[in-house]
Amino acid sequence: MSNWYEIKKESLPDTPALVVFPERVKHNAQAAVNLVGDLSRFRPHVKTNKSAEAIQHLLAVGVYQFKCATIAEAELLGSVGAKDVVLAYQPQGPKLQRFIKLIHEFPHTQYACLTDNPAIAQEQSDAFRAAGIKVPVYIDLNVGMNRTGIIPDEKALELYHLMHKLPGIIVGGFHAYDGHLRNPDIVERTKECDAAYAKVVALKEKAEAAGLKVPVIIAGGSPSFPIHAARPEVQCSPGTFIYWDHGYSNLCKEQPFLTAAVLVTRVLSLPAPNKVCTDLGHKSVAAENEITKRFAFLNAPDLVATGQSEEHLVLEAPIGHSYKVGDVLYGLPYHICPTVALYESVFTIEDGEVTGTWRNTARDRYITF
Repeated sequence: MSNWYEIKKESLPDTPALVVFPERVKHNAQAAVNLVGDLSRFRPHVKTNKSAEAIQHLLAVGVYQFKCATIAEAELLGSVGAKDVVLAYQPQGPKLQRFIKLIHEFPHTQYACLTDNPAIAQEQSDAFRAAGIKVPVYIDLNVGMNRTGIIPDEKALELYHLMHKLPGIIVGGFHAYDGHLRNPDIVERTKECDAAYAKVVALKEKAEAAGLKVPVIIAGGSPSFPIHAARPEVQCSPGTFIYWDHGYSNLCKEQPFLTAAVLVTRVLSLPAPNKVCTDLGHKSVAAENEITKRFAFLNAPDLVATGQSEEHLVLEAPIGHSYKVGDVLYGLPYHICPTVALYESVFTIEDGEVTGTWRNTARDRYITF
């Protein structure tokens, strides 16, 4: 094929579709390992791919530690034999009970979770103890994302002291997600990342001065991955690298990853001389961004999105354009993670042909538990 993303006509799937290129996935898996250097410091997040096959590409290059955000993702990791899994979430109530069932079901996997306040830490300890288990728990630190976590100050130190006293908990260390750091200038992004991480270091020094060990620090996501990769004490946990996307291709130009997931859509109608309608509705691509920043067409850069509904996408085209009903367009999602969650499975493409499917098993809230 003349372009890496094109699919032979006789092999084209029905649309809209999300397709994945396994050779590019393999490249990204190895590139991530090369970037961090030491597999003991690599804990990729599986929120992006949600499939056993993509995880197996990571296992194939030696990855054994993972991070996830849902019980379904944690179950998927257990089912493929992952050795060490951190649920980057604070389970409580029913979720805590689901988590305990999961731990019992997959004894070969070491599961851990997060906490950020004394009441939930106590609830977790009591539940683990009642279940006859002790579970590693990391204190979740808020270093500026302002989504979850406890600010790394004296209250965080008090919580860390408490965790050492709770009988159902094995203290895992610190978790600090800095997803708010999105400066496209890597020099400025590094300065901002260093400033956020300095709060983690300060708390670590206070904990150690009080006689409390900090066994592990899990820090960062995709934009800060190469920055934290240079810190020998940090476990890095990017996720998007496995498929990459248009958003991070623009934001993180310094990173060595290839876009490996592509949206395929067809022209449905030409409702006016300067209008093209395709079947890429907002049920088919993550729609949290404004309409011109949801996808980027690889073979139709002159089309501009003007309207989108559940099953349709209306685009403005130049007067005198040559687009026809039935034309196939290929696009990169700006945000691949929630786009994957819209598809039950992805088609795999090799040498321009569909070779199979990977089921996005963990897009579901429940698999078994």
